[in-house]
Amino acid sequence: MKIAVLGSGGWGTALAMLLEENGHQVTLWSFLEEESRRLRETGENPLLPGVKLPAGLGYTWDLACVQGCDVVVLATPSFGVRATAGQIAPLLSPETTLVSVSKGIEKGSFLRMSEIVRQETGDRCPVVVLSGPSHAEEVARKVPTAVVSASPSRAAAERVQDLFLNDHFRVYSSSDVVGVELGAALKNVMALCTGCCTGMGYGDNTKAMLMTRGLAETARLGVALGGRRETFAGLAGMGDLIVTCTSLNSRNYRAGILIGQGVPVPEAIQRIGAVVEGYYAVDAARALADRVGVEMPITQAAYEVLYQNRDPKEAILTLMRREKRHEIEETWV
Repeated sequence: MKIAVLGSGGWGTALAMLLEENGHQVTLWSFLEEESRRLRETGENPLLPGVKLPAGLGYTWDLACVQGCDVVVLATPSFGVRATAGQIAPLLSPETTLVSVSKGIEKGSFLRMSEIVRQETGDRCPVVVLSGPSHAEEVARKVPTAVVSASPSRAAAERVQDLFLNDHFRVYSSSDVVGVELGAALKNVMALCTGCCTGMGYGDNTKAMLMTRGLAETARLGVALGGRRETFAGLAGMGDLIVTCTSLNSRNYRAGILIGQGVPVPEAIQRIGAVVEGYYAVDAARALADRVGVEMPITQAAYEVLYQNRDPKEAILTLMRREKRHEIEETWV
């Protein structure tokens, strides 16, 4: 198949390598001309140290590369999805499958990434979401990984499943786009929280508490917005949460550590040197929770730390002092 991968960050590059390995004709698009030239000339992406780019991979900074493609993978940072989708819309064929791999919720509109893609492209092409516990650094090195391909169309979800599937990259299919995308976006919020606790010197107990209760409130929001609860127990929910909240490969986790160590939030975000999606997702998650009447105490506490300069230790103490309740909503008979 002829495939364009839009976005030459670590994730876009790793997926382009995987698709080229699977025998497809792949072009990797960069936003900047000099970045595209550097990739071609050096054969390496500095975001994937020690990994050689395949000789058969193509490079460009011209969005016309999407013309005639069977598949277009949108791998830009979340803030660039709308502009990129809008620019390629006139160039797409209705037969082209769009694969959204960016994670986040748009500020202001509170739309998920696939909703933005559909809106900007006039819903002319099938859109599939690909998400799960998948550090780009490990996918590029062919470390065994599993993700989820989600679409309302079973045929489209399975088309993408077949496209990416190989011996080190396993893909499951799903119809729950809402659950998969919300799990992907909100795990970044929880990674900031767990990183913050690590930076403050708290231990594994605290991290496990935040991950588990964070997943519970993410699932509450997801179900209220039309997702399925079981999705949050799967790869796009618990799986992605585990990998993002426990690994130094995670930008959100590293940013959280800095904040927990006392680094001011703007400086911590700047030090990471790449997009910290959880910083933007927490604002959107809080607004969505208010809209549908879902209680999300950890998300609220994270918002106060990130946007209102609240002391993280004070935020943790407030969470610990909340009114007692059942772990799972139930009634004893």
